[in-house]
Amino acid sequence: METTRHTILCVDDEQNILNALKRLLRKENYRLLTANGGRAGLDILAENEVHVVVSDQRMPEMNGTEFLKQVRQAYPGVLRIILTGYTDVDTISEAINEGHIYKFFLKPWNDQNLKLEIRQALEQYDLIQANKQLNDQLSEQNEELKAINEHLEALVLERTQSLNVQNQALQVSHAILDDLPFPILGISAEKLVVMVNKAARRDMGGNLDLDVGGSIEGAFGDTFDASFSRCLANHEKDRITGRCINGRGFDMELIPLSGRYRGKGMILALNPVDG
Repeated sequence: METTRHTILCVDDEQNILNALKRLLRKENYRLLTANGGRAGLDILAENEVHVVVSDQRMPEMNGTEFLKQVRQAYPGVLRIILTGYTDVDTISEAINEGHIYKFFLKPWNDQNLKLEIRQALEQYDLIQANKQLNDQLSEQNEELKAINEHLEALVLERTQSLNVQNQALQVSHAILDDLPFPILGISAEKLVVMVNKAARRDMGGNLDLDVGGSIEGAFGDTFDASFSRCLANHEKDRITGRCINGRGFDMELIPLSGRYRGKGMILALNPVDG
């Protein structure tokens, strides 16, 4: 796999220094750009992606400190190395503060040390960029997660509101059924009472177990039991007359449940026929 080729910009007003840097780095896998001063260096940076800048300190018009300060402001990701003579050591602290340089080297430099430092600077650059990319990805993923959470919260709120409305509707429906003036029972396929209104409790009464969960088995005799089984199997209404075990007679309408509750129970509507 081919690795990314790095670009190095060398800035010095002395051509012999630039030639020396070219000879030093010619065997390295770098793209090498040169400029004979700070202004020319900024022009090159404006048109090229540069990873490391190696600049002389003492240059006319714009010294290394001023140049690297502008580089830092315009291209903060570029790593900066400064070359200076022994007489310029006192200005290095200024260069560090103003240009935030990565390294400085005294002239004449040690070739092997300079090559090693440039190589390490590029490794540092790659690490910084990789870390930035990871941070950007993490930030993007966090934003995506935030959006998902907000969407889920909206769905939960919407679902909660919908359930509240459904619960209120269910409560009202139960209240309406409970207050109907004629007896109504809800019976499961297992002949268990799942709903009974006030009129049914009043008219059936006696020793019948009309609590929810109680069995209606045998409460109206064999005719009702047979009709119940037939209606549940055929999903058809039926109307019969029968007498409750407490002695009360009723006209009874058996109405099987439909839809998703098909086959799971029925409504029993009662009409008393005697006192």
